[in-house]
Amino acid sequence: MPAPKTAAAITKASKSNLALAFVALPPERRQDITTFYAYCRLVDDVADDPALPVAEKRRRINLWRESLNDDFAGEPVIAPAVRELIRKYMIQPSLFGEILDGVEMDLEPRRYETFEDLQTYCYRVASAVGLVSIEIFGYRNAGCKQYAVDLGIALQLTNILRDIREDWGNGGRIYLPMEDLQRFQYSPADIAGGVNDDRFLRLMNFEADRAVGYYQKAAAALPPEDRRSMTPARIMAEVYGRILRKMRAEGFRVFEKRYRLGTLRKAAIVSRLSLFSMLSRGA
Repeated sequence: MPAPKTAAAITKASKSNLALAFVALPPERRQDITTFYAYCRLVDDVADDPALPVAEKRRRINLWRESLNDDFAGEPVIAPAVRELIRKYMIQPSLFGEILDGVEMDLEPRRYETFEDLQTYCYRVASAVGLVSIEIFGYRNAGCKQYAVDLGIALQLTNILRDIREDWGNGGRIYLPMEDLQRFQYSPADIAGGVNDDRFLRLMNFEADRAVGYYQKAAAALPPEDRRSMTPARIMAEVYGRILRKMRAEGFRVFEKRYRLGTLRKAAIVSRLSLFSMLSRGA
């Protein structure tokens, strides 16, 4: 099957929770955020492609970096539309550079010694995405920027906990800080062996508490006047917050299963928050 070539097709093929949240947006903004999401999907797929040598991955990421310049010829897919987004919403191009820097951090297995080290990665691959997204969503209060940063870290930490098995299988990636593994006497070898014991549960609860803290910080930073415009982000917060609670309730069985919400549960969240958005717009 050929790879999808349009932003809408790329987004649809991803079957992502993030794409689900876009239905809360007016049509024009929905189309624009779909373009941005497709950009993120394409550059992330470069890092995750096991068939590509690292040198080729770096070449393709650099091509994306160069394609943000108006005088660049030899376009990657959808690059002109991405440049138009930057102009239309006056987005700082450096945010796209941060996203690409984050993707590059995934090209070779690395260890994050401290949570501060991991924060840099989370900011680049999640918070920077949020900072671009809120420009497209539209906001009135600059406090939304802190909301995007904190929510991005919360969402990425949730992903890290959910995807431990998959990340190890994809080149031995470990995103849990090494200082935390040492604190609970849990090792990379335990991850490789899928060990779920008391050490693992204490480690995962520790990390889950940290993620909850960022969800709470994000909720506190969201300006009341922007609750409607941030409806897609609030949908993401609720979906991933529920996934985190589900993992904790079941003892973090991440080596046995991949956690997700069912279609009906997600649809209920989207419907409820979208209805709030429409009623607020009408008011």
